[in-house]
Amino acid sequence: MVKSKNKESYNKIFSKLKDHHKWFENSIPLIASENVPSPAVREAIISDFGNRYAEGWPGERVYAGCIYIDEVETECMKLAKKLYKAKFADVRPVSGVVANLAIYSAFSDPGDIMLAPSIPAGGHISHGKKEHSGTAGLVHGLEIEFYPFDAEEMTIDVDKSKAKIKELEKSGRLPKLAMFGGSLFLFPHPVKELADFLKSYDIHINYDAAHVAGLIAGGKFQDPLREGADTMTMSTHKTLFGPQGGLVLGSKDHEEPIKKAMFPGLTSSHHIHHMAGKAIAFAEALEFGKDYANQILKNAKALGEELNNLGFRVLGESRGFTKSHQIAVNVLDYSDGGKVEAELEKANIIVNRQLIPGDIKAGRNYFHPGGIRLGVSELTRLGMKKGEMKQIANFIKEIVIEKKDPKKLLSKVKAFRKNYQKVHYCFDNKLGAYEYVKLR
Repeated sequence: MVKSKNKESYNKIFSKLKDHHKWFENSIPLIASENVPSPAVREAIISDFGNRYAEGWPGERVYAGCIYIDEVETECMKLAKKLYKAKFADVRPVSGVVANLAIYSAFSDPGDIMLAPSIPAGGHISHGKKEHSGTAGLVHGLEIEFYPFDAEEMTIDVDKSKAKIKELEKSGRLPKLAMFGGSLFLFPHPVKELADFLKSYDIHINYDAAHVAGLIAGGKFQDPLREGADTMTMSTHKTLFGPQGGLVLGSKDHEEPIKKAMFPGLTSSHHIHHMAGKAIAFAEALEFGKDYANQILKNAKALGEELNNLGFRVLGESRGFTKSHQIAVNVLDYSDGGKVEAELEKANIIVNRQLIPGDIKAGRNYFHPGGIRLGVSELTRLGMKKGEMKQIANFIKEIVIEKKDPKKLLSKVKAFRKNYQKVHYCFDNKLGAYEYVKLR
């Protein structure tokens, strides 16, 4: 009997899925934009909700069969509003990028100006220019102006930003939107310091909390909606430990334009199984979020300090390296970010290369930038604390500074990971964090 090529591919896919789970059981995951969900969230996202459509708003669906979907989505919105003290929540965005597109669509037109951080200054590609294939420019047709950035303080320069807006007004290019938040995000952005000034020009303020949503929920970073942001967008799977997805928050005044932007504008199916997973994650964050956020900050600080003590150039030194889950390290003394990322991966230490201030002017690009970015959200969810951060810093030193063979450190990394296989800060953790669930 001839073996089916289709069945070979079928089996190969499942084999690689299991390989991935086993790899992450034995790795140190330091990607700042990732996290591991609880077993409860995993249960929600394999439910039959994932096979259904629920176009529209609860109670106003295009499809029948939404009785229980409507009840879960209503609860999801209620939990989101409670978590962030918001008057309105739309839980339908399927990603943080789509959440940002909802804001662009609701509160601007193609050709309008948006003020945002540049990518080397920490901005996200969804805030970017058309010529960089950034979502704001390429998809919605916005013209992007960048905030002046203080590389020493690693944040937006308030006085220079005010001066830039005055100059833009004089040239007839006054921004319609101001975007805060970003991808490299070590310290709170000056929302409070700029909000009244921006609003005096009738500029809509959005805060992209994708990276720091869990810290905001835990009361440990900043409180954008109380500091003057009109709306807040986020993804739901970074420091907020839900499934991949997005969320938009605002006041009742923002409800109708955001709802219309989301449907029919940007979504048909909004991945209802992930919506259910978001609801579970919001409940977990309300219960455990303060302790989780507090431990993240302790861990990030400890990692930054130890890397600095070991000889690395950690950015933000004058401000204590970080007030978020992230650490940024200039690695140009040893190599470049791309090569360092590749070497660390050989030892099962998973980081990402990172553009840092000065890279573009020096001719460096994203494939070989000057830095790496580290995040402690996932390690914290696995129960690690400050002592473990010091050990991780030493692993990184051995590979990057001492140039040891990464493959010779593999056994040490695997042994280090052995006792951290459960998810913490959740109601139920019977299932291992990376335990593969076979349904066949």
